[in-house]
Amino acid sequence: MAKKTLVLVIEDNRLVRDGLAALLDAQPDFKVVAAADGANEGLRQLRETKPHVVLVDATLGNQDSRRVVESVKKTAPEARVIVMDLLPAQEDVIAFIKAGANGFIVKDATAEDVVGTIRSVAEGADVVPHALTGTLLSHIVARAVLRNTPVLDTPGIMEGVRMTRREREVIDLVIDGLGNREIAKRLKLAPHTVNNYVRHILEKLALHSRLQLAAFAHKAKDASG
Repeated sequence: MAKKTLVLVIEDNRLVRDGLAALLDAQPDFKVVAAADGANEGLRQLRETKPHVVLVDATLGNQDSRRVVESVKKTAPEARVIVMDLLPAQEDVIAFIKAGANGFIVKDATAEDVVGTIRSVAEGADVVPHALTGTLLSHIVARAVLRNTPVLDTPGIMEGVRMTRREREVIDLVIDGLGNREIAKRLKLAPHTVNNYVRHILEKLALHSRLQLAAFAHKAKDASG
């Protein structure tokens, strides 16, 4: 039997919480390990259940959901975090990315899109709503990436930072939007090997997520073109 993706839901709306749990438990590859109605309960369940993916409501009552995402990543760095909102503003998306979010689900998304997003994020991809992708990269570069990255000596992509040929190949595929499993298949590598490449690339560039990596690389390519 294939290993299931363990999911923790942190959502203070009972109808949404129960609906998500029922939807995901009906999938053969998911198991909802807990459905919490707030941050404190969610973080307690996080420590007890060790989920692979954590779904976090973007508006948890009076609580700062961004800080909840930060706490999740601090407590369980390997967990993948997806933020749920009706239609998050670009500034909110950027703030959540900086906090460690790996993906976003718009609450009026279809059940198919919800399940697909969770699968993609669980496999290593970073996912943002299509409605936000038009100008999001430029905002991330301006507000989240360049402030936290080393200054390059030349405008060429990754120049001034030592990258192997394979690392550059991985970067190009990340820019194209491929997840880790897709990259592994394309380059004929094991998925865990691709995970290691991505982690090493992020460390070299002082970046914190694949979204930041894609934004950084796009910016560098534009400057060199």
